[in-house]
Amino acid sequence: LGLGARRCAAVAAFALLWEVAPRLGLVDRVFLPPLSEVLATLASLTLDGQMGEHVSASLGRGLTGFLAAVAAAVPLGVLLAWYRPVYDLLSPLLELFRNTAALALLPVFVLVLGIGETSKIALVIYACTFPVLLNTVTGVRTVDPLLVKSAVSLGFSPVGVFTKVVLPAALPSVFTGIRLAGASSLLVLIAAEMVGARSGLGYLVNSAQLNFQIPHMYAGIIAIAVVGLLLNQVLVSLERRFSRWRPSRS
Repeated sequence: LGLGARRCAAVAAFALLWEVAPRLGLVDRVFLPPLSEVLATLASLTLDGQMGEHVSASLGRGLTGFLAAVAAAVPLGVLLAWYRPVYDLLSPLLELFRNTAALALLPVFVLVLGIGETSKIALVIYACTFPVLLNTVTGVRTVDPLLVKSAVSLGFSPVGVFTKVVLPAALPSVFTGIRLAGASSLLVLIAAEMVGARSGLGYLVNSAQLNFQIPHMYAGIIAIAVVGLLLNQVLVSLERRFSRWRPSRS
């Protein structure tokens, strides 16, 4: 079997186990309904527009924070990597904030910015900034010096060296940070929506759990997983598009 077939088989086996286990009494179907019931609930929520509203709310917050973090962190990472004294000056602060969990700061963001949209978007920005920033710094600083020297010997200007050599060589590391940030954005946003929101996938899951609407809860969880997979696939496609010069992996 090919790789794609094996992956599909693994997903199918998981789905079959989820469907059969509650029906055979291996698990309590009150707490884990069969997959068919969850999918029926998901279809119902989608058809009546509720799921679309929650997905739109989460995507709006998540993408706003994610794109703002990428737009700020990539240039800042290049600056820190290109100018070593600046990096040495800010490195202790970066390490301090990098090791401070975003969710631990959720009460601070709510206290300072309120319980509305601003605090959630700011939390996503905070969570996404450091993976992108630090991977950008690593990518730029680990470019092969021989490539840079070769470009200089060929008469490239400093701007040309950066745009034609350094930036393309650093892209894999930068996109690794961006993909990590994409996962972080969804994680912290769902948690924030569970605490203080009236819409969004996190709110849907938490509200369903509190009201003991178990199929609705699992439908929300599946929606979160699908959104995460789609976001990752978009980022992988962008990485391939901007890194077409790299040899394909077998």
